[in-house]
Amino acid sequence: MHPAYSVIFFTTASGAGYGLLVWMAVFGSLGLAPTAREFGFTGFALAFGLVSAGLLSSTFHLGHPERAWRAVTQWRSSWLAREGVVALATYLPAGVLAVGWVFFENVSGPFVPAAILTIAGALVTVWCTGMIYASLKTIRAWNQPLVAPLYIVLGLATGAVLFDLLLRVWGETGGFSGWLSAVFLATGFGMKLAYWRAIERADKTYSAESATGLGLFGKVRPLEPPHTQPNFIMREMGYRVARKHALKLRRLAVLLAFAIPIVAALLSLMLGGLLGLIASFGAAMSVSAGIVIERWLFFAEAEHVAMLYYGLDKA
Repeated sequence: MHPAYSVIFFTTASGAGYGLLVWMAVFGSLGLAPTAREFGFTGFALAFGLVSAGLLSSTFHLGHPERAWRAVTQWRSSWLAREGVVALATYLPAGVLAVGWVFFENVSGPFVPAAILTIAGALVTVWCTGMIYASLKTIRAWNQPLVAPLYIVLGLATGAVLFDLLLRVWGETGGFSGWLSAVFLATGFGMKLAYWRAIERADKTYSAESATGLGLFGKVRPLEPPHTQPNFIMREMGYRVARKHALKLRRLAVLLAFAIPIVAALLSLMLGGLLGLIASFGAAMSVSAGIVIERWLFFAEAEHVAMLYYGLDKA
C-alpha cells in the first residue's frame, strides 16, 4: 500500500495526543500531577493540538475533504465513522476537565467523571482507528488481532513520554512517569516484534486461482497486462518496499521508537534535574521519529488482494 503522509501524520499525532489525554486525566484525578493552571493549559493545549491536527490531516487523503462530515453518519457499519463519532464526543469531557484544571486548578470531585469519560473516549477512539485497518480482510498484514491493541499501546507509550517531559519541565521528578514510559515502550516493542513475526509467518491464502475459481485447471495468469500505464489502483495499492530496505527500516524503527527512548527514560530517572530533562526531551524526539518510520512500514509492507489482477502471485 502507498504510505500516504497525511494518514501517517494522523495516526501518529492523534495517537500521541490521545495518549497524553489519558495520562493527564489519570494522574490529574489521582492528585499525582501539578494542578497549576499553567501545567494544565500546556498539557491540554499540546494534547488537543495533536489530536485536532491529526484528525484534520486525515481528511486530506479523501477525494472530497469537504464531504468528510458525511462519514459520521455511517457509524453502524464503518469503523471510520465510529472513530469520528467517538473522537468528537471525547472533546466534551476532555474540555470540561481542561476547564476545571485551567480555570479552577481542580481536577478532583465533580471533575472526576469527566476524567473517566476522557480516558474511555480516548482509548475507544484509538481502538476504532486501529480497527479501520484491522477489519480489512483484503489486506492480510492489517487483518491481524494485534493491530488495534498495538495502536493503543503505542499511543499510550508516546503519550507517556510527552507526559514525563511536561512533568520535568515543571520541575517534577517523580519516578512514576519515567517508569511508565519505559514499561509501555517495552510492551510496544514486544508487541511490534510479535506483529512482524505474525505477518511473515501467516499463509498467503489469496491467489489468482482462488479469486477466479479456475485453480483446478492449473496456474492462472493474465494473457496481457490489464493497463498500458500505471493507474490509481496500481499507485495506491501496488506500492511495494524491497525486503532489504524493509529490514533496515525495521531496525531503525526499533532503535528510534523503542531502544533509545527506553534508555533515555531510565537515564532521566537516574540523573534528574537538567540532565534528566534533556534525557526526557531526547526520548520524546526519538520516539516521534521512530513511530513515523514504524507507521510508514505498516502501510508500505501491506499487500492488497487487488494486485492479484496485476500479476501478484499470492497475497
